[in-house]
Amino acid sequence: MEDEDDPVVEEIPVHLSKVLAENLYLLQYPLKSTTATFDDGRVVNCCVKPINQQIKVDYALNTASKNYDAFKGEQFALAADGKQRDKAQKLTFRSGTMDKQSFLSTKPIEDVSRYLVCVIQDGEMHATPLKGIVSMRQLFSYFDKQDKRTKAEQKAEQDADGAAEDEELTQVTVKFARLENEKVRKAREKSFNYLSKMEAEEPWCETFWHEKSSATAELERQKLVGGASPSGSGRLETDNAALNVKPVEYMDMLISKEKTDRNIDSLLPSQVVCMHKLKQLTLQEQLKVILTDAKVITSQQILDLLPDRTLSPEKVRRLLPQVGWLIRGNWVVQSEYIYPDGSVSGTNGVAAEQMRKARDYIMFRFTKCDKLERHRLVAITQLPAEEIREILSTIAKLNTADRTWSMLLPPNEGFQCVDEQEISDRQGAFWTARSDKFIEMERNSSASTSKRVRKRSTRDSC
Repeated sequence: MEDEDDPVVEEIPVHLSKVLAENLYLLQYPLKSTTATFDDGRVVNCCVKPINQQIKVDYALNTASKNYDAFKGEQFALAADGKQRDKAQKLTFRSGTMDKQSFLSTKPIEDVSRYLVCVIQDGEMHATPLKGIVSMRQLFSYFDKQDKRTKAEQKAEQDADGAAEDEELTQVTVKFARLENEKVRKAREKSFNYLSKMEAEEPWCETFWHEKSSATAELERQKLVGGASPSGSGRLETDNAALNVKPVEYMDMLISKEKTDRNIDSLLPSQVVCMHKLKQLTLQEQLKVILTDAKVITSQQILDLLPDRTLSPEKVRRLLPQVGWLIRGNWVVQSEYIYPDGSVSGTNGVAAEQMRKARDYIMFRFTKCDKLERHRLVAITQLPAEEIREILSTIAKLNTADRTWSMLLPPNEGFQCVDEQEISDRQGAFWTARSDKFIEMERNSSASTSKRVRKRSTRDSC
């Protein structure tokens, strides 16, 4: 066929991004009507089972809507939890009415290695492999609890009626388990009963749900697009190693054929603490974990994330300065928790002391201005540009228009309470006390720059 019969309309570069390849799931709602949508739904709880790849999401119901039957909602809650509610048992509906609907995931597709999520930006397609595809179906566990409680009550009545009768002797048959070989054991582990048991025994891990309009969600969406080159052209850096391998080897690098079972430690991201484990920590440790994971966060968001909702805000604010800094109304974890003693940076292996010193200076600069330039920070801290980018990426975002960096959250000083204002004043005095050290860093940088310029001019005159 000649080219004139089938002309090329457009050429679109395709890039592979693997930043989210191990954590990207596609959630489908096959039973949802075409008019209904969960885009604006409020999520009140979200749990996962990482090993079995199960997800459970609870969406809040608008109980104040004119279409909501309040009487029926109370009946559902009463049927699920009973009239005499056991304090040790977790209630299905804490408000006493059906105020949420739950969705539980199933896996319609086991092998998702052929599926990708693609994003088109600036005339380029960026593809990310999927970790899994799950179908979210509504869960009616409150009906199961009602049936279970009804059967338990009937059994209790039958036991009470038969207690007065003479106990009958029953014959007991003793069976001994047979020794199983390797083949029988593998077959048993693939059976439905065994898999169901393992799935039921795995505990749920509570997770944080970020709204689609939040800054955290936007940062995660940006990971679907490959990083830009240092020149700022927007093109992906070429993987030179991939250009020197055979086509078959290159495909193996893109799509791994390794199928191995991994434990929960390998499935969860590093240094991630589930909600169940977070409850067992002290309040100061909880605050350290939340600040470290959130990067930049407000006081109200911290109170919402704490497992114990009965804590007074004053007690929380009293401990926050021990683990974080209040930078223009937003909390940021202290550098010693990001770079502890004995650790090194993840890029060039710079010592923790130098990384803490550079990060403290960047925090100091953010207390003075809204935007920072990375090349200026490199010149003052005397660290490689990659290290400065590593520090900035955890607390700031890049403004592509002027190539400057600003905090992940805008200043929140206007909404501070009296306690926060006092904390801000005390920490302002702390930064003022350290300002001499930072000013000396800037002077040394200026002197070093001028010295290099003078040497260069001397060489040119010769």
